[in-house]
Amino acid sequence: MTTTPFGLSTVLGYPRIGPDRELKRALESYWAGRIDATALHRIGAELRAAVWRDLRHIGVDAIPSNTFSYYDHMLDAAVAVDAVPDRFRRLGLDELDTYFAMARGTAGEPALELTKWFGTNYHYLVPEIGPDTVFVARPGKPVAEFAESRALGMTTRPVLVGPATFLLLAKAASGAPEGFRPFDRLDDLVTVYAELLAELADAGVAWVQLDEPAFTTDRTGAEIDALRGAYARLGAVRQRPRLFVASYFGELGDALPALLATPVEAVGIDLVAGPGDVNRLAGCGPIPGRTIVAGIVDGHNIWRTDLRAAAARAAVLTGVADDVVVSTSCSLLHVPVDLDAEPDLDPDLRARLAFARQKAGEVAQLGRALRDGVAVLPEPPGAAPAAWRDERVRSRLAELPVRRREAYPQRARAQQDRLGLPPLPTTTIGSFPQTDQLRRARAELRAGTLDADGYAERMRTEIADVVALQERLGLDVLVHGEPERNDMVQYFGEQLAGFAATASGWVQSYGSRCVRPPIIYGDVSRPAPMTVGWAGYAQSLTTRPVKGMLTGPVTILAWSFVRTDQPLADTANQVALALRDETVDLEAAGIQIIQVDEPALRELLPLRRAGQRAYLDWAVTAFRIATGGVADGTQIHTHLCYSEFGEVLPAIDALDADVTSIEASRSKMEILADLRAAGYGRGVGPGVYDIHSPRVPAQHEITEALRLAVAAVPADRLWVNPDCGLKTRGYPEVERALAGLVAAAAEVRAELR
Repeated sequence: MTTTPFGLSTVLGYPRIGPDRELKRALESYWAGRIDATALHRIGAELRAAVWRDLRHIGVDAIPSNTFSYYDHMLDAAVAVDAVPDRFRRLGLDELDTYFAMARGTAGEPALELTKWFGTNYHYLVPEIGPDTVFVARPGKPVAEFAESRALGMTTRPVLVGPATFLLLAKAASGAPEGFRPFDRLDDLVTVYAELLAELADAGVAWVQLDEPAFTTDRTGAEIDALRGAYARLGAVRQRPRLFVASYFGELGDALPALLATPVEAVGIDLVAGPGDVNRLAGCGPIPGRTIVAGIVDGHNIWRTDLRAAAARAAVLTGVADDVVVSTSCSLLHVPVDLDAEPDLDPDLRARLAFARQKAGEVAQLGRALRDGVAVLPEPPGAAPAAWRDERVRSRLAELPVRRREAYPQRARAQQDRLGLPPLPTTTIGSFPQTDQLRRARAELRAGTLDADGYAERMRTEIADVVALQERLGLDVLVHGEPERNDMVQYFGEQLAGFAATASGWVQSYGSRCVRPPIIYGDVSRPAPMTVGWAGYAQSLTTRPVKGMLTGPVTILAWSFVRTDQPLADTANQVALALRDETVDLEAAGIQIIQVDEPALRELLPLRRAGQRAYLDWAVTAFRIATGGVADGTQIHTHLCYSEFGEVLPAIDALDADVTSIEASRSKMEILADLRAAGYGRGVGPGVYDIHSPRVPAQHEITEALRLAVAAVPADRLWVNPDCGLKTRGYPEVERALAGLVAAAAEVRAELR
């Protein structure tokens, strides 16, 4: 086997947050005015340099650059082609603050829409493209970061979102004619990408990685033909680097031979999520002079790779392609940075894990094995300990009776008789701001300087304050504010058997927002109630109903690192059974409304239609297991956010929740048309306040959003709420926004009389 300048190993991307979330702290300091742009850029340069040096030290041959971002790589791609909406240009800000205005909004301008990156919990910013958008090549960032790496003695490979995926993930700009699709602008954008490539070549770049994950989803023949045409044009650019087109999260399918028919020098396939591409590649016949980048180390989960099995998969490709490069299946953006930061994990579990740094090491080992043989590769871990299996849980699920609730109209009448709510009842999604005092209390509890009783007292004080604030603002259905919760999944993972929590296993969700996904390693059960005491205490403080707040089984799976030794459906049902026990206890404690959040329902949907029906069936079953133990008079809510939910409306309907709250403010209530078309017949709360932006909407904006909602949903089924929980916001902005929300609801109620 020959080798190209690519080498034998690479990764498609790497965490950008730093080993101790240095980027998060720098961003939030910049936004708060505590540091200036110079300091922010210095910290960014230090983080980039540390990653490149570490990958070189580990032994990865081909190191990527331009994977660092101050907020989001799709936003970076928009800036690289100057696709900045005029509404942000008119703000008159400098380049950096315009970038952050697009990401976070300003007092006068809402941010770009935020949604999920394929089947992950990473959120990207949706570009706005119109027929008149003028694309211009702006290669400053990738060129500058390439120059930084060269100054450190390394020649890196800049990474950009590919032009086809960029447009397929974009949305039509406001005012675009009916029927316009951003993808209609592909030819224009390819012209600008050709200019970007030429400028990168002038800067000395030898290889460029263009990511096209949109083609691991179902695509039309016309879209695949357009992909082929785009890369035929880019491959024909006379002055350009070599092109590596990367895919991930599934099989390329018919897009694979289309790419191989173009002059691109390398194509990447994800053999973890898309193993069928091996057979399709073999069916393409010999492909001389082409490099195949084999994604055989899972970049989306934290389990150790069976290196011998992975090497065997890569070896199959050596009979098809002249050159094979070992890689991660996708960017390592989706896993924590370093397992060495977790010395306290159970040794049996730790021996089975690999975080980003360890996965880069696996890639380097596999690259060397391609050259030297597999004898140097270690054996995989042995069988899981028997203690990780719980026969009682398995028996309970096998014997669980199936109970159907009464039809929604009968339930709704019983619930309204019990609750006595006004039209357009107001509420929030659950969490209130996580203040420095709350974080300090948790830190003191972990450090042992605050005992459990003292911690509980501080939480009760916060709950009492939050309940009093909601009563003062005039909200109809209250929450306890979740001060005791570090994260909506991690909190439950720390209390459920079969889960493990990390100390520093942070993963970027969007911008400066990081989460610590727990690890599901064994059978799941609930040793004790998890939320009942807090909810019951809050309810004792008020005569208004207080919602019990739980995270649903699908979302707990989606935002955890899940065991791979049994079907996801089995693990989902185990989590659901534990949540069912919690809902029954909440009801017994006098909680009349229970919210079981499933914001990740759309996120886990398989990218290809062939697998979607089976997934939705088990996802709905798990939700119904979780909520099916309470009486019909107990109102079940769920919450969904930041995904294209129009695609899964039948499944949302099948959840049979009494009330569903859905993110809608950034998308300007687009979901309402889907609800109306689908004949959705239960309660719905389209979000009227974008909590992911520091911008506080004016009351008239909320009022107008509610008028749109009333036109689509009968008022007796319409709720008024923010898009999501309020934990990332501060109290001053939350109070102003909620006051506006309550006043807007009152104004629209008056119009209904």
